[in-house]
Amino acid sequence: MQLHIIPGYIQNIYLVQDAAGLLLLDGCSRADVSTVCDFISQKLALPLTALKLVVVTHMHPDHAGGAHLLRRKTGARIACHPKACLWYSGLLGRTAHVIDVSLTWWVANRLGKPKRHIWYNPILKADMVLLDEQLLPDFPDWQVIYTPGHTDHDVSLMHQPSKQLYIADLIVSVKKRLVPPYPVCHPNQYKQSLKRVSALQPNQLYFAHLPPRAGDSINFNDILAQAPTLPKNHWHSMRNRILHTLGWQSNSH
Repeated sequence: MQLHIIPGYIQNIYLVQDAAGLLLLDGCSRADVSTVCDFISQKLALPLTALKLVVVTHMHPDHAGGAHLLRRKTGARIACHPKACLWYSGLLGRTAHVIDVSLTWWVANRLGKPKRHIWYNPILKADMVLLDEQLLPDFPDWQVIYTPGHTDHDVSLMHQPSKQLYIADLIVSVKKRLVPPYPVCHPNQYKQSLKRVSALQPNQLYFAHLPPRAGDSINFNDILAQAPTLPKNHWHSMRNRILHTLGWQSNSH
């Protein structure tokens, strides 16, 4: 098994190469599709049809935005947790999708990247669903680990023989300190997911927005201590701002 790490629009892209073909550990952003296809055809000198499976760890733009287009270009199947397809459904879901696309552009700007076309269908049309502890179709060395909290449907992927684990956005970095991501929609589930990853004792951890790190170098207790006790997302942030404003107005009279 070879794991290729490719710089993406705002995140790392992880492409697995083994005897069964190519496996993409996340769905990238729409802006990353040409990067992935060029890497397959030019760097690996393989046909695009070598890409067999695209896993979507969760529905945010830099993890799901390229999935449909990659399937169209390569014929790869898309796999995700059963809850992923409903994440952006309904009026509130579509509003959240617009916000998340805007946040992706904001992050890209902070990274000095140009504004790229990243809009994608917010309702994922997956070919298969992934359940906790399931082995990936065609890639049985890789096991699904359900790690919700950031959203209600996050999955991580463990290469069992080597105990290498891709955890997507479960941990990020702010001012060189490892911290929980934004949002944390389900704080209790998030803490349980962190504890579960810690208990797995992975040899190597891979992140969407950080360089790889040895598993034993992560202070999970420190990250747990920073985890919110209440949901920390767009809606709760908006609600808190409104309450704060109303409180300020009532105190001003």
